[in-house]
Amino acid sequence: MVEPQVTAPPQAQGAAPTAFAGGAALLDSVQVESLLVNIDASLRVHARAHFFGWTQGLLQSLIPHEVLICALRARAPASFRVDSFSTVLPDASTFGELLLRDASVVSELTKTWKQKRCRPLACEVGAGGTLGGALGRELGRIGATRVFAHGSQDADGEVCGFFVFAAAPAAVGPATPHLVELALPFLHAAWIRSQTLETRERACLAPAGVAALTAREQEILRWICLGKSNGEVGAILEISPLTVKNHVQKILRRLNVVNRAQAVAKALEARLLGP
Repeated sequence: MVEPQVTAPPQAQGAAPTAFAGGAALLDSVQVESLLVNIDASLRVHARAHFFGWTQGLLQSLIPHEVLICALRARAPASFRVDSFSTVLPDASTFGELLLRDASVVSELTKTWKQKRCRPLACEVGAGGTLGGALGRELGRIGATRVFAHGSQDADGEVCGFFVFAAAPAAVGPATPHLVELALPFLHAAWIRSQTLETRERACLAPAGVAALTAREQEILRWICLGKSNGEVGAILEISPLTVKNHVQKILRRLNVVNRAQAVAKALEARLLGP
């Protein structure tokens, strides 16, 4: 029986993103067992809540990370639907929003990934790192300065999914890039299933005239549902009360209601406040 092989160890901090080639070392028995257990768990993911529970729970034993960003190609050319998951911050959607805001990050990562024959990439964030900008600063702020990125392609060679793991350097081992490569097909399939179910439920359950809420709007509306004021929500999410107020006004317009209580009631009825 041929044992799975790990890739070469990560490069020095500050170097350009690099793809990993197969090395001579082998996964140990614990890593092999964790891989098999995670593959089995991924098959039971059918909703966003399941995906969150798996990636921020059991998957941490295989690929430790502070943040996972998932990008799925949308219908529009060169555009992606992005979501992010983390237990470090209460509003993990921040990381996905930052990735979308700077289109050059996705473009550069996927371009380099394809140039390196579609092998997992590694790069550093923060001072002297290759992943800069607002996303790099936010990841650096929480100490997740070691990034592994990997994706999948369709039959035409176009990137259809891309995943970014950001971890503390101490949590990364020499087998991490290879484990990312082994887990990617199951991660991608689970993410697709969760997105398909969410899209179907929204189409079936949202009343006519009710627009879907963004991840940030959902987060704010959840806090409003718990009786928080704009100032309290702003303090929790580390944004200004004025920004919260602007989000609330957008929520009212999207739901076609006149006050916060009606917004909460209508969103709950339409099941727009997902897990």
